[in-house]
Formats: sequence, C-alpha cells, structure tokens
Amino acid sequence: MKFKGKVVVVTGGTTGIGLATCNELVEQGAIVYNLDVNVPEVKSSSFILCDVTNYQDVDKAVQQVFEGEGRIDLLFANAGIHLFANIEETKPEELDNIININIKGVFYTLKAVIPFMKKHQSGKVVLMGSDQAHVGKGQSAAYGMTKGAIGQLAKSTAIDYAPYNIQVNCICPGTIDTPLLEKAVGRLKQLTDMSKIEIDSLLNEAQPMGRIAQPIEVAKTVCFLLSEDNSFMTGALVSVDGGYTCQ
Repeated sequence: MKFKGKVVVVTGGTTGIGLATCNELVEQGAIVYNLDVNVPEVKSSSFILCDVTNYQDVDKAVQQVFEGEGRIDLLFANAGIHLFANIEETKPEELDNIININIKGVFYTLKAVIPFMKKHQSGKVVLMGSDQAHVGKGQSAAYGMTKGAIGQLAKSTAIDYAPYNIQVNCICPGTIDTPLLEKAVGRLKQLTDMSKIEIDSLLNEAQPMGRIAQPIEVAKTVCFLLSEDNSFMTGALVSVDGGYTCQ
C-alpha cells in the first residue's frame, strides 16, 4: 500500500473531493485525520471538529494530530466554498466569508502544519485550487479571486520550503459532481429558470471530454501528488478538468 503508516491531515474531508481523497488514502494504508466543521455520516478516517477560519482552532487540531502520531507527513488543504455571483450581487458579508474560508483557512492550515514537516525535513502538501486559477468564468468574481490567490500561495510556499524537502502543489479541478456544484446549479436555476436537465447538459457540453468528473477522479490525482511517485514536482498548478482550460 502506497501510504502505509503515513500520517495525513485533510481539511474539509466530510464531503465531495475531500471525502473521496480520505477514502482513497485510507484504502492505501494511510492514517488520515479529517478536520471539518461538518461531522461525517460514515467515519473512514479520524475526525476532528475544526473551523479553518479560526487559527486557534486549526492550530489546536493540528497539535492534537502531532501529539497523537508524533509526526505529520502529508497535507491536503481542501476546505472551501463556492459563490455564484458577480461583483454587484456579492454581499460584503459573503465576500468576507469566502475569503476567510478559501484563503485564510488554507493559510492557517499551512501555518500550523509546516513547522512539523520542517522539523522532520520532509513533507508533501496539496492545496485545493480550481480551473479558475487559470481562466476566468462568469458569476465567479469572489470565488475566482480566492482560487487565483491559492495558486500563488502554492508557488510561493513551494519556493520557501523546497530547502526543507517539502513539496507544495495545487490541484485545479474543473467541473466536478460535488455538493458545491449542486449549490451552484441551484443558484443558476433561480437566476435563469432553466431546468436541472438543461443546466447539466450545458455543463457536460462545455467540457472537451463531454462530461463532468467524479470526485474520485480528482482524489486519485491528489494521491499521486502526495505519494512517493511524485519526487520532483513542486509549485505546480495541476489541472484535472477534462481539457476545459486548454481550449
């Protein structure tokens, strides 16, 4: 098993891509800790209630993992939210919320975990980006802004910690069948009166491969980036988008 005995922290591992990644890592022998505000229905990994927007909360959770295991080998900073809105439609409190979760939450997680990896002169990190780290999309002003920031955070952190044998990459999924997509589809239905069937058809047609992806397809790429098979990639923004951003 590729990850036998490896200690992994995953934020936002209760649903979607985070859940698929937790399950895949556990199947491959990893010791996985899911840090999330949402309690999982089925616990395949160890769960710690944690709000990534609160640094003290994140630091306490990460300390708990280290005290229990003696090390942290891998990190998937996945927790995030989506907001389907242009600038005029985005409320100030919505902007604050998405920045707090998508940017500060990732920054806080890195700040808490990196010192333990640095101490052991080893670690692999994957940050959750988006195809919107590469291209713009309508009705995504705040969301796209946060994901562009994560792409740059991955690059800067990769440079800072390469001397400590810590690799940092950013996964950039396209349209994936997750609860976040369901919320975005619901918002689009309200704004346009389109049916779910019509929206699903548009989403599939927008992808060169003719379909949207399942969470496990992204999870497997995350696992590659966290594995020993990835020996020289760092600072990369890795697209898993069915060819969307190469158009």
